[in-house]
Amino acid sequence: MLEKVLIFFIFLGPLVFFHELGHFFFARLFGVRVEVFSIGFGPKIFSFKKGDTQYAISLIPLGGYVKMFGDDPLSEKELTAEEEKVAYTKKGKWARFWIVFGGPLANFILAFFIYFALVSVGEKVPQTKFGVIPQESILYKAGIRTGDVLKQINQQEIVSFDDLNMIDTDVKAIEVQRQDKTIRVPIEMKGMEFITKFSEVSGPLRAPLLVNSEGKMFFVKELNSKSSSLEEILKSDSSQLELIDISKEEVSLQFNPESLNLDSKSSQVISRQEQSWEEAFKEAKLYPKDLLIKNIQASSPAAEANFQAGSIIVGIEGRRIFSFNELKSTIQNLGEEKPITLTLLNSKGTETTSKITPRYREHNGQKFLSVGVESGISFYSIMIETQSKGVLSSISKAYYRTLDGTVKTFLGFKKLITGEVALKNVGGPIAIGQVASESFNISLSMFFRLMALISINLGLINLFPIPVLDGGHIVFILLEAINRGPLSRKKLMYAQQVGMSLLFLLIFVALYNDISRLF
Repeated sequence: MLEKVLIFFIFLGPLVFFHELGHFFFARLFGVRVEVFSIGFGPKIFSFKKGDTQYAISLIPLGGYVKMFGDDPLSEKELTAEEEKVAYTKKGKWARFWIVFGGPLANFILAFFIYFALVSVGEKVPQTKFGVIPQESILYKAGIRTGDVLKQINQQEIVSFDDLNMIDTDVKAIEVQRQDKTIRVPIEMKGMEFITKFSEVSGPLRAPLLVNSEGKMFFVKELNSKSSSLEEILKSDSSQLELIDISKEEVSLQFNPESLNLDSKSSQVISRQEQSWEEAFKEAKLYPKDLLIKNIQASSPAAEANFQAGSIIVGIEGRRIFSFNELKSTIQNLGEEKPITLTLLNSKGTETTSKITPRYREHNGQKFLSVGVESGISFYSIMIETQSKGVLSSISKAYYRTLDGTVKTFLGFKKLITGEVALKNVGGPIAIGQVASESFNISLSMFFRLMALISINLGLINLFPIPVLDGGHIVFILLEAINRGPLSRKKLMYAQQVGMSLLFLLIFVALYNDISRLF
């Protein structure tokens, strides 16, 4: 827990610092006296003074502020001629615009430089791998298979998912890597259509992990071959596979086989005759790790039926299953809350059947049937390291990533405002902290990518035309220009009250969603 808190501070600190630095820079540039530069709100836990400015770190790290002299338009205090020279409200409209806009601008600049640093130094990113491709899919008919790694589009190299955003022409052919082979696949498709189709099947594949009733875990791979996802292994033509004993401590949600020290592991060979690998595994009483029950939700149908964590779900309605997705789809196809029979394998190797009635749950505005069990799934995660493409290419890629992130974030906010996306999708500091911790554990590249994206989010949110936010102040400046003079104290007071109410409402929704996700 302490590690996650520390990661959260490391993640959020630079975003807040650069935002406030943007305000500070333009305030000093236009001769405004800055009284306080604070990272965080509330009581100060560390501070020092240099010149006219007190620099501080405050207790609540969810933001910061720059306190400028004379920045309260509602103040009735008379200023001397000398004080007017350094007062924010006495500066011209153009100067005040840049002082206000400086914060969001700094966030966009920070995102650009993070992207530039990542591209110019090289990144550690997930493979651009196709997920499960149904046989009826247009991609399958074109010759692409589950687990293929996308290497080129129209002879343009594809290294990370971000490279797909650079494709703005028709797709004529792609190059994929399948095991140790490179295969060229002719395909006629619009660029955006291909990206959409790819995103539909780019979901994560299952890690090649099997468990038995005793709780032992095995890493499975083809003999004398690199590792593959479980989906690829199930379709393998090999007659023999290698089972390698591993410990639970070596397995996480994102499982990378390259992190295993296989030389120190004991292994065995499993063979098959005419049957499929799925049938061979079932005969050997080996099951995919995603069928292992990790947790039972409180007050759920599974809890009421006394299901135990560590049991393996092996059947539903008398039919054997080999993936958690089979369980979920069968339950969803019920269409109503009615009893079903589940078959479980316990730690003693005994199978039991239970009648259980799934109940409707709601998540992100959508209702679905659930029995209340959490899968022990681990996803197959192979990271690759990119090489630097030089300064000019890095500048171009960083620019397009920043632009793409800004456009997508803006469209996301638009959908939220128009109701296309439910408010339940809004995340607060807890959600950000969880995602930051997960990305940090994947790779530093993914951690900084997320930091750049949240920096863009922070910049755009602050440009919302809500009083008390930077965007609200910019609106006041524009209205002042139209009004040919400052707005009345009464209008400013009402605007600030409305702005604070909207801001507190947004904070309440975000925190409520965070807490709801925890419980």
